[in-house]
Amino acid sequence: MPPLLSDLDRPAPLVLAPTGMVPTRAMTPHVPLTPAEIAADVAAAASVGITSVHLHARDDDGDPTWEREVYARIVGAVREKAPEVVINVSTSGRTWSEVERRADCLALDDDLKPDLASLTLSSLNFLTQASVNSPDTIHALAQVMLDRGIVPELELFDFGMVNYVGVLQRKGLLPGPVVANLFFGNVAGMQATLGEIGLAVDRLPAGTIWSGAGLGDFGLPVQSHSIAAGGGVRVGLEDGIWFDRGRTRLATNPMLVERVHELLELHGRTMMTPDQLRARLAAG
Repeated sequence: MPPLLSDLDRPAPLVLAPTGMVPTRAMTPHVPLTPAEIAADVAAAASVGITSVHLHARDDDGDPTWEREVYARIVGAVREKAPEVVINVSTSGRTWSEVERRADCLALDDDLKPDLASLTLSSLNFLTQASVNSPDTIHALAQVMLDRGIVPELELFDFGMVNYVGVLQRKGLLPGPVVANLFFGNVAGMQATLGEIGLAVDRLPAGTIWSGAGLGDFGLPVQSHSIAAGGGVRVGLEDGIWFDRGRTRLATNPMLVERVHELLELHGRTMMTPDQLRARLAAG
């Protein structure tokens, strides 16, 4: 079904995923790893325009970490450099599966408390690694988010995960607006085709605030399709380090954000501001 005119009139959320768990300095010199580097990249992207930022933490060696203290330094630095941006922290199960570790960043308080937190709705395989998310773990993390007043940002890599949104709603674990990122191009998930993008969007609950992400070389096509379908875009070095499909030019986070704005302008759409997202979340 083609997007309704009202969908295209809605502002598009633009989610920046600057770091992730995979990119290293050996892969690209542009990936931000320290709190100061991450905050500087977020501020540069915010000067162009982003709605929210999806944060992963790295330790002093550049390796992924779950520790609340590291997240505190990152969130604090981002709040100082880009105070208007909506902040999402990752509860990824790609490196560790224990709920206690994955939920540690959800205990941040006061000015460091995140607005959103990622929640992957099933286990999945990446090319060389698994992300393990059992039903009990998903429900436990969702309950912590509900208790803490943190909105889940659902990470949906396949159609089973899209279907599972309804399970959480029926259990009362998603009482408010649904916020979701749809990922296309992973070898074991939804592919970056018009048919699969359309089917995934069609199966989302009505009113979902969604953004499309293309992994690796599928970034630009998925961004274009998502904008044309009435959704938003997730972009950043977490999802792909190259600016072009020929892999001749390494990207920076601000470069990727600037290109999304060019796509939005070509489609006659505007970006959802952080305040607009907060208003949607508060309205329920």
